[in-house]
Amino acid sequence: YLNSPLTVPVCEARCGYVIILMSLYWCTECMPLAVTGLLPVILFPMMGIMESSEVCIQYMKDSNMLFVGGLLMAIAVEQWNLHKRIALRVLLIVGVRPALLMMGFMGTTAFLSMWISNIASTAMMLAIANAVLKQLFDTEAKTEEREMDLMAIRGAGPGTGNGVQLEPEPEVEESPEARERRLKREAKYLNLDKGMSLSVCYAASIGGTATLTGTAPNLILKGLVDELFPGNGDIINFASWFGFSFPNMVLMLIISWLWLQFMYLGCNMKKLFGGGTNKDGDKEACGVIKNEYKKLGSVSFAEGCIMVLFVLLVLLWFTREPGFMPGWATVLFNKDKPYVTDGTVAMLMSTLFFVIPSQLPRCGGYSEDGIVCLVPIGKPLKVPPTLLNWDMVHKKMPWNILLLVGGGVALARGSETSGLSQWLGESLAPLQSIPPVAISFLLSLFTATFTECSSNVATTTLFLPILASMAVAIKLHPLYVMLPCTICASMAFMLPVATPPNAIAFSYGNLKVMDMAKAGFMLNIIGVITINIALNTWGSAIFNLNTFPDWANVTTIPTP
Repeated sequence: YLNSPLTVPVCEARCGYVIILMSLYWCTECMPLAVTGLLPVILFPMMGIMESSEVCIQYMKDSNMLFVGGLLMAIAVEQWNLHKRIALRVLLIVGVRPALLMMGFMGTTAFLSMWISNIASTAMMLAIANAVLKQLFDTEAKTEEREMDLMAIRGAGPGTGNGVQLEPEPEVEESPEARERRLKREAKYLNLDKGMSLSVCYAASIGGTATLTGTAPNLILKGLVDELFPGNGDIINFASWFGFSFPNMVLMLIISWLWLQFMYLGCNMKKLFGGGTNKDGDKEACGVIKNEYKKLGSVSFAEGCIMVLFVLLVLLWFTREPGFMPGWATVLFNKDKPYVTDGTVAMLMSTLFFVIPSQLPRCGGYSEDGIVCLVPIGKPLKVPPTLLNWDMVHKKMPWNILLLVGGGVALARGSETSGLSQWLGESLAPLQSIPPVAISFLLSLFTATFTECSSNVATTTLFLPILASMAVAIKLHPLYVMLPCTICASMAFMLPVATPPNAIAFSYGNLKVMDMAKAGFMLNIIGVITINIALNTWGSAIFNLNTFPDWANVTTIPTP
């Protein structure tokens, strides 16, 4: 009866109409995605599905506060260029040999994307990659020119012998041999440039899946699980997510590196890892990285403070509820109820950015550029600015993502309240005869395909509530289907429009759509396979996926 949602006078049909309408708007982007995410605030009360007060509270759940805290940390890291210092330091360690250089760029980009925006990490790393590759290309071109000139002098003989210096010959056309070497060099660096661009944008998407705050779909999953299954015992937290996703991220990163090596750099390990390369070119390319690193100067007080807060935040996340032993939150606060969550920790550490000064406190005033200066008696002292200020946060905070996440939670709540989730679950009950491994693989493949033409946030928001209802109906652990589909929503590798990192890499002009499609198609398949391997091995052990949990045996969600 959902084919005519407006004419059928039942609550499930009206909720289905809202979901269909929002799906069309999200896929076509005829309205901003965030504005579409606000439609439940308008339509659910007007259609008698939920009260307005109940809808509005879905937009600021605990998962949203966790997201805000993670973003504040990312903004602080970007503001003080800590991410650039880390990236350049890693590149200085791995060197500029093609294979190691690509490995260094991929590893650094993935690590940064675990904590900061994948857009910021992609834009920064691509700029560095292009500067290094340009230096390598120019140096190799000059070296070949010198070799050609030397060969020409040797071929000209000892000279006229009369002591008269010959007039320099006018420039001649490029010789066939020189032209062949130039074209070969250009083709080589074009392939290297393509491979490096793809490696950076792919690593940004892969890296974001490793942490709970790395990308929005991860937090959408947590928000929906907490909303649909309130008795889940905090099954998804920072530590459990990292334990499952980080090994999968490393595996995916290594396979992606090998695949891009094969596609764009060939299989000559001697050249790729060191032998037969231009030592002068390596030194000059390393000089580019060293100069960029020197421009950053010594580690500032602000960078040191942010690094300490960052490490402390991660440690508190891991030890809050590690799973194999009682965490500090359980011992100190959560004896009766889960008072303290990952969102609490994130907000605690984030508020310190607005308290801690960006410069070491000293006796004396501060000028506008932070230099200590003596202040005349009677004039107020200028205090140093804090690590973050609200104007900076207001400019860089992606508020639209918060509305998108809230819209997804509101949709899930509306589906449960209206009875649509129960109807969908009963309709999908025949799937119980299909092996769970096949269900998970097919749904992951479908999600990875769908996300190529839709944002990963919209994809997870649309599908996860349906998958949860299906899992409950066929008595399958909800995370067995929700978890792989969430990660697959971030595996958009084939099209420039699929994800912002792809679009940034494509904007540099060296890539064609077919280049990205050929490399991305295989990575999509590899990604689906690796995620399902992880799901059925260490994922089953971490989340106990082989049994249907008691907390998932619900039909309706109690109204708060």
